Amino acid sequence: MKVWVGGGLSELENARVSVLDHGMTVGDGIFETVKAVHGRPFALTRHLERLTRSAEGLGLPEPDLDEVRRACAAVLAANPMPLGRLRITYTGGLSPLGSDRGADGPTLIVAVGETARRPDTTSVVTVPWTRNERGALTGLKTTSYAENVVALARAHQHGASEALFANTVGQLCEGTGSNVFVVLDGELHTPTLASGCLAGITRALTVEWTGAKETDLPFEVLDSAEEIFLTSTLRDVQAVVRLDGRGIGEGPGPVTTKAMRVFEERSAADPNPKSV
Repeated sequence: MKVWVGGGLSELENARVSVLDHGMTVGDGIFETVKAVHGRPFALTRHLERLTRSAEGLGLPEPDLDEVRRACAAVLAANPMPLGRLRITYTGGLSPLGSDRGADGPTLIVAVGETARRPDTTSVVTVPWTRNERGALTGLKTTSYAENVVALARAHQHGASEALFANTVGQLCEGTGSNVFVVLDGELHTPTLASGCLAGITRALTVEWTGAKETDLPFEVLDSAEEIFLTSTLRDVQAVVRLDGRGIGEGPGPVTTKAMRVFEERSAADPNPKSV
């Protein structure tokens, strides 16, 4: 495998980042995960727009998107695979120990790993921890991911692939790495960005392509929802059939099935859908 680091491609075993990089010592960094099908990244423009927003929110220098695009193209060309998880990481760079950021400039790393198509259905659990909808990092895709690691481990302990959070005021928010949609009285809803959830790329496209409503929803809505599904870069649209061990149908419901079909068709027709 070859990765992009230090301004060019390196063999994986030769790739080096300083142990004093701020992304390593304090989690001072941002990232994007992009689906790549036969070397072609999906929705790359939208991902880079969000990378820029996250950098601004974290106070990092604006990324050189031309370099990021070159890095992505080089990594994908050097590592051919049918379905890849392209990871763009951008950190505060070499810095002193502690929270103060150094003056050496940011670090850019781009890598890709092979992945498999997700199943059409999955199981999720709810967790007792909350998302802070008013936090300094709310809405930013940062490398400070430890609480997601803890919550996802809880999910795996219970035979699930994802954990769902409420926010501090008891509203439905998001998963560790996904957005959540629910069907209520036949209508499709997803939490508003004010809930503290990440502005997911797949979430936004699903809203645009299905007409789903962005709604402030109580966490308890999960108990009464007729259908639930998750969206993310690698899940696309994935039906939830078990919640905290309780069955929710035998497979994707009619609204979810339609959303899955629409997303598959629209994403195949336009691999780089621009923001509206």
